[in-house]
Amino acid sequence: MRSTLAALYATLVLAGLGAPPVWAQSGGHMMMMPDEMKWMDVPSLPPGAKISILEGPISEAVPFTFRLKFPANYQIAAHWHPAIEHVTVISGTFNLGTGDKLDNSKTVALSAGGVAIMQPKTPHFGWNKDEAIVQVHGMGPWGISYINPADDPRKK
Repeated sequence: MRSTLAALYATLVLAGLGAPPVWAQSGGHMMMMPDEMKWMDVPSLPPGAKISILEGPISEAVPFTFRLKFPANYQIAAHWHPAIEHVTVISGTFNLGTGDKLDNSKTVALSAGGVAIMQPKTPHFGWNKDEAIVQVHGMGPWGISYINPADDPRKK
């Protein structure tokens, strides 16, 4: 009996390894590899940024997680969010600062593994020299309000 169960288990494991799903979900769990992430444009950020939503929806009062990919020489004007924002740098270096106006000299360079926690409605800004990927998580709804409305790409 034990050998039959062991053989059945081995067969199921090997069958599963042969065709891994894009989203491996069971009992509310989710696992994915970076190459399985779907990237799309971000209307609320200047052109060039891409977003991959990992958990959400970000517009509802539920936990959210997403990644942002910024091209080289990217800048985000001063803005704030309605809820706490947790930022973790996944790759590259992302520079963050607080204040009502983007000022590259008043930022902290966060390299891969670096973390920033921005409190609700705290004006802040960011930029990067080389491509960077950051992960953002928190409790929704998530949104972005620019200090200077002219900086909002949704209004252009």
